[in-house]
Amino acid sequence: MDPNDTAVVKIVSGETEADIVCGLLRSAGLECDYRDTEAIDGPFEGLTESGPREVFVLKSDLEAARAVLADVES
Repeated sequence: MDPNDTAVVKIVSGETEADIVCGLLRSAGLECDYRDTEAIDGPFEGLTESGPREVFVLKSDLEAARAVLADVES
């Protein structure tokens, strides 16, 4: 995915949650991925693989992705 064509749909607490959210979005036919956030998580930031992740989708799929996640959260 071209970063210029993507938008963050959700920020989650870690990689496991990001995998789950992406699995839900992919099961709905939406392309997604995740990356580290710029937020400082703690004193070991950058030394470990833990910390918040941004889940992103194509900008054209943003509303559909929000709807999928809203259905799951309700």
